Amino acid sequence: MNWFLSWISGAILYAAPILFPTLGEVVEQRTGMVNLGLEGLMLLGASVGFSVSFVTRNAWLGVLAAAGVGLVANLIYAGLVVHRRAHQLAAGLALMFFGIGMSALIGKPYVGQMAPGLPKYALAGSQSLLFRYDPLVYLAFLLAPLLWFLLFRTRFGLWLRAVGESPAIAYAAGVSPNAVRYFAAALAGTLAAVGGAHLSLGITGTWSEGMTAGRGFIAIALVIFSRWNPLRAIAGALLFGGAVVLQLQLQAQGVGISPFFLDMLPYVLTLLVLLVWGRGVRHVAPASLGRVYFGTE
Repeated sequence: MNWFLSWISGAILYAAPILFPTLGEVVEQRTGMVNLGLEGLMLLGASVGFSVSFVTRNAWLGVLAAAGVGLVANLIYAGLVVHRRAHQLAAGLALMFFGIGMSALIGKPYVGQMAPGLPKYALAGSQSLLFRYDPLVYLAFLLAPLLWFLLFRTRFGLWLRAVGESPAIAYAAGVSPNAVRYFAAALAGTLAAVGGAHLSLGITGTWSEGMTAGRGFIAIALVIFSRWNPLRAIAGALLFGGAVVLQLQLQAQGVGISPFFLDMLPYVLTLLVLLVWGRGVRHVAPASLGRVYFGTE
């Protein structure tokens, strides 16, 4: 039972860093933009957040700095896609490589260092030391229903989804597709960078080059898994988080399985579930996803 509770507790903790970028990408793709730069944004957030926390000795300043960097970086991506009409996949890959390189440069002086971490608080009604999380974990799981409400129960959410289905029709109805897409990009960049900062400040407490280990790409896969629904994204993030904790527990117990196989276990499980669950996603994906809008704005 203790093993099971430890697994549940760890799954929740490790789900948070990937839930942030997944939620942001859900909103961004709902406007018709596919952003392959999440990995770079997460690494930027992790490196900037850790370095600022190390210098200021304040983890919250690190999180704020990471959020700001992610917002600015993704607005640059949005500028290329929205106004310069660059190819979305190419622009996203450029953002990814920029984030990987810049994060390595920023984080190089802090390899092996320890920075102040985020404070942890017990889950309401729980006296167990297992269920103690920093506020970003609670925020991640609170954001999912809030974004679901925004998307499906508000006028602005209707505008946002309309832009993703047909920017031309949305424009004819008086909605600015460009403004909506800039908002979505700003939100997605902020959340992706916060997810990276949570990884370095809320889980590991250290910085290492490439520490996101492909989580940005898994977040994109989880968007498809969730069928562009923020509430379903929780299940996908918990699936990945649970797989990460499972492989860590198996390694700690000295199970006679190759550690390389165990390291890839979370990704394999996530992709297998995606293959099964992802059937028919073309019927729920935004109709203008990945398409360039040649409007008059």
